[in-house]
Amino acid sequence: MRRAAQRTGTTVVAVIGEHAADCVHRLGRATNVVPVSVDADDPPLDRAVATWSAAVRSHSPYLVHDADPLAAVADAWVRHYDELAPIGELEVAVAETRARWRVGSIELPDYYLVLDAEAWSPTRRHWYLGVLHRAAPARVVPVPDPDAGARTLPRLGAGAWWPDLDDLLEGIERVVPDQLSAPDQPASEASAGSSASSA
Repeated sequence: MRRAAQRTGTTVVAVIGEHAADCVHRLGRATNVVPVSVDADDPPLDRAVATWSAAVRSHSPYLVHDADPLAAVADAWVRHYDELAPIGELEVAVAETRARWRVGSIELPDYYLVLDAEAWSPTRRHWYLGVLHRAAPARVVPVPDPDAGARTLPRLGAGAWWPDLDDLLEGIERVVPDQLSAPDQPASEASAGSSASSA
């Protein structure tokens, strides 16, 4: 069952990367930013639920966090293509994420700040700068470090909103990272490259 995306009165920014928590802390020093960092040991979807609950109550211009609502799907997708995942893990992650979204307990952020993606594995980098960037190019912003994140926040531009989450995750197990795509593979079976995905 599809539903319309929930929107809040604050701009919600998810910071992704090894030093995301530090970046959230730094960004939170600004008077117009509310930082939210849920216990990193909690399950990804539980972290996302707690963060979204804070977001809907916020009246600050910005809320920044490090609890990606798609973290479970991203991790399973990376393992799926890096041949580390048990059979069915990705399908379970997608089903659980959709279930939380359908009842309104999670929502995609207004923006992703992708921190130091050059240091990531190619597959993980392609999830954010390929798959998600392709879905909503203005909503995925690569930044090299936390200081750049602070400079980027007030410059975030407008752009098309995310597709419906059901549509975004439909067939995600068949969306192949660039480095695994065969030269003659149909475009419908592999995500198209973008300038960001080759970063």
